[in-house]
Amino acid sequence: MTSTQYPRPAIFAALALLMAATRLNHFGAVPDASWAVFLLAGFYLAGSLRWAFPALMALAVAVDYVVITGTGASFFSHYCMSPGYWALLPAHFALWMAGAGLRRFGEGKPLRQLAGLAPAVLLGVAVCHFFAQGGFYWLSDVVAAPTVAGWARNYADWFPAYLGTTALYAGLAAAVHAAALALGQLATTRRAMR
Repeated sequence: MTSTQYPRPAIFAALALLMAATRLNHFGAVPDASWAVFLLAGFYLAGSLRWAFPALMALAVAVDYVVITGTGASFFSHYCMSPGYWALLPAHFALWMAGAGLRRFGEGKPLRQLAGLAPAVLLGVAVCHFFAQGGFYWLSDVVAAPTVAGWARNYADWFPAYLGTTALYAGLAAAVHAAALALGQLATTRRAMR
């Protein structure tokens, strides 16, 4: 299966649903899949960047709006809504590009793509976290006296959790992808044997 054979509308809908369902409870029992969604979208929807990336970003903001206003707080005066919120654009784009790079890295070679998954997740999350956490740390009023040492510690404190969650969802997606490829190959083999 090449990247042009993926059912893009169905994949977009599944990724959007996953992000909406898990982002609604950002700190709930089911971890937020947003970062993995952007990485997976880069892999499966790279040719649809012009519409899919803005649509996923708009969905992320809409979910944030629903969650924040659902608590009775004002969206624009909430502590998360600082100028640093804009850093989510390059943050999520970094994940998208990590997914797109992974797709190009092993186009038509699933084992090569599987081998590249861990480095793609690690690099994508590292850059995403740099922008997302850095934007919040340096540009919000939450940190009274920001310092480079404080920023580095904050980055290191939160990085493992974001990496683990993104890796978990990416690994699950890789397993589903591998199963779909195996089933497709099995179906092709059975048709050829008839």
